[in-house]
Amino acid sequence: MMNFDECMEFVNSYSKSGKPVTDLSRAENLMRLVGNPEKRLDFVHVAGTNGKGSVVEYISNALMYSGYKVGQFTSPFVLHYTDRIRINGKEIDEKSFCEICEFIKERIDNQPYSQFEITMAIAMWWFDMEFCDIVVLEAGIGGLLDCTNIIEPPVLSVITSISLDHMAILGDTVEKIAIQKVGIIKENSAVVLSIDNKNSVIDIVKNTAHEKNAEFIMPEWYNFKYLAMESDGNPFIYRKEQYKTAMFGFHQPKNAVTAIEACRYLMKKGFVVPEYAIRKSVETTQVKARVQYIDGNPPVIVDGGHNIAGITELCYVLDNIRLEVKNIYTVAGMVNTKDYERGIEKISGYSDKVFIIDDFAPNAVSVKKLIKIIANYNAKLRKMSPEIHISDFESCKSLSEAVEKAESLAIENNGIVVICGSLYLASKYLNDYQK
Repeated sequence: MMNFDECMEFVNSYSKSGKPVTDLSRAENLMRLVGNPEKRLDFVHVAGTNGKGSVVEYISNALMYSGYKVGQFTSPFVLHYTDRIRINGKEIDEKSFCEICEFIKERIDNQPYSQFEITMAIAMWWFDMEFCDIVVLEAGIGGLLDCTNIIEPPVLSVITSISLDHMAILGDTVEKIAIQKVGIIKENSAVVLSIDNKNSVIDIVKNTAHEKNAEFIMPEWYNFKYLAMESDGNPFIYRKEQYKTAMFGFHQPKNAVTAIEACRYLMKKGFVVPEYAIRKSVETTQVKARVQYIDGNPPVIVDGGHNIAGITELCYVLDNIRLEVKNIYTVAGMVNTKDYERGIEKISGYSDKVFIIDDFAPNAVSVKKLIKIIANYNAKLRKMSPEIHISDFESCKSLSEAVEKAESLAIENNGIVVICGSLYLASKYLNDYQK
């Protein structure tokens, strides 16, 4: 049998995205060659720009607390490759991973599959082997042409917040991106849409649901009340019930009510998901690198948000933190496939000092380029008003150097450290400092 390193060599022999596709025939062919394990599974299919990972966890945990065996497929991995394939929160074991890899390698042809397609095939086989009651499946990019969309009509589709990301692939407006995301809505099914979407997006999802005779479900604003942001979560009221998320950030109650509505619909389809299980999920679910608060001296927030909407959500949190913690010291880096100029401007605007690095990913934007962007941004701010907040900044040769300097200042000034700008950076920090 192949060992783990040989299996990873097999997976990595494919490019991250594979050859561009115009339909799902390549992914369908792959699954046919390995025996179509996905046809023996039930799914909740989750797509969107931001909030997917959190919603997947809220739904998965509610089902787990209800006694179900739940497969979880997420994208991308945070700490290491196998953390994207889990059953009831436990990653695929090395023996199963190697057995399935060998099985798949022996059966597939030489088409230019993507790593994501191969990974999906591995996950589907494991979920089927382990007799999962249901799989909560996160789409990769988009929805319509995402390989996860090869599944037959799921029990439920869920679409979270839609904003600008992967624009070269999905389109340059939120509406164009929404058209790709709604591709996961199947005939005679149902879709839950997150509460925090533009009216134009709501119309696209609602119209698509109508065209496909699918039930359209969206949480009602009048039933939702945000109460506060606290260091250990966010209390809110929904449908006259009070909950409190374990996760930090203004956006988490919105993700939670999306999951609550999803669970309510699953009850209609025969799944027994009692209120105590939903409540326990909301109040205990935590996802790494999603505005992750790590208590300590100094406290640290780690966030992998890399598009403007995600970075904006982080900035809302930092703005609130500034009311209690005067000094924010940020370690930041970004990759060149994102809107790094606006991203680093936003991050610097909420920091007292930013330590810039580029040693965390091959496609990281150079320190020199990010420093120039911040300097130009600060110059613009000074022209607007001499009293406006201007962040200090410094280039660092490594993550370790940046963390050491940020932590030293935070301890000295009773501040907080923020690690942000890229999921690759968040992952590196969590792997190196939070084992």
